[in-house]
Amino acid sequence: MPPMRTGTRTEMAYLLCADQVLTGPAGQRIHAGAVLIDGDTIVAAGPCDQLAAMPAAQSAIELAFPGMTILPGLINAHVHLAFNGRADRVDELMNQRDDARLVLAMAGRARQLLDSGVTTVRDLGDRGALTIQLREAIATDEIPGPRILAATAPLTLPKGHCWFLGGQVDGPEEIRAQIERNAAAGADLIKVMVSGGSITPGGAHMWESQFDTDDLKIAVQAAHRLGLPVAAHAHGLDSIRSAIDARVDTIEHCTWLDGGMTPVHDERTVADLVVAGIAVCTANSNNWRLMAGRLGDQRAKDIIGRVRWMNDRGVRLIIGTDAGLSPFTDTTAALEGLADWGLSPSEILEIATTKTAEAIGLPTTGRIAPGYSADIIVAHGDPLDDLTRLRDVHLVITRGRAHFPATRVAQRKDAKT
Repeated sequence: MPPMRTGTRTEMAYLLCADQVLTGPAGQRIHAGAVLIDGDTIVAAGPCDQLAAMPAAQSAIELAFPGMTILPGLINAHVHLAFNGRADRVDELMNQRDDARLVLAMAGRARQLLDSGVTTVRDLGDRGALTIQLREAIATDEIPGPRILAATAPLTLPKGHCWFLGGQVDGPEEIRAQIERNAAAGADLIKVMVSGGSITPGGAHMWESQFDTDDLKIAVQAAHRLGLPVAAHAHGLDSIRSAIDARVDTIEHCTWLDGGMTPVHDERTVADLVVAGIAVCTANSNNWRLMAGRLGDQRAKDIIGRVRWMNDRGVRLIIGTDAGLSPFTDTTAALEGLADWGLSPSEILEIATTKTAEAIGLPTTGRIAPGYSADIIVAHGDPLDDLTRLRDVHLVITRGRAHFPATRVAQRKDAKT
């Protein structure tokens, strides 16, 4: 197989053929399929023999992947590249004052995500807008990594949840000013810590609200005025209601806590959520069985079981893992967790690609279709039969640039020796 370009952005055309192409939307499969790429854009998708006969394919390099599946790159809509994914994540971040070293570490974490088949991420909170530097380095092909949408410093109360990331605000004027600072730094969206969280000692409990509905409406209006969507961190029932009333764009976690750590299933609020059409990123880091080892089986079922409850009621679910608080290799585990709650592989893959892309404002990603960005993965076997096949990614293409996962590079080196 001739090598694909892996560095400089030379405009070339490729015809990729495999046993099947999954285009993104549930149920859409092309047997003996192919994808024609020109530069960073998908030109066509269809049966391999038909695409090979197209005039545009005559000058393309044809690459065959027998026994494999081509599908859109995965999207992880909730990561924190500034955190290391270990138990000492907050201490390490607060002790690491050298921004250059931190960005280098963040670049390595971004590469881990790319290795696992993730071609787009939303970073929902960093320090010093460092994800903007990383985003630009990836976009200009200086380093490999997924496309990044960056929130920069999340808005929080003084000494509130994740205050150490620099987004402390108190009152409407400071809310507006911080949003303007984030926008000036290059933020793609605004993150608001509407409730407390689990990693900030002395801050609000997870079920307690940090912002009331009026202040959250001010934040949403200020962000939308600048063309920026709003992601609302909301564990508590009151904070979820505020997020719905303020018309945020996505709700993160959405754990449905009401005065404690046991979720409640509030039918009125979930109905309002469905009517509002707000997407929910539950930010489940991995399979509920792993959580059961820490919290107990019933507690884990209560927490993760809300995902099925929301899905059954028509909530728009999107994929995110809270990577940084969890390992950066857990995206596939999160997908497998959805299967435990009755979603089919076809539905899960649609959520992880097409539906998440739509919800986070990327209208030309998440599908394999003409005019879409060439964000593609090639996996061994058939993930529609077995989602664990996504753990065996052969090739990742992001914006038309090929990337071989680290395991594949090691295997190739071993083969040469």
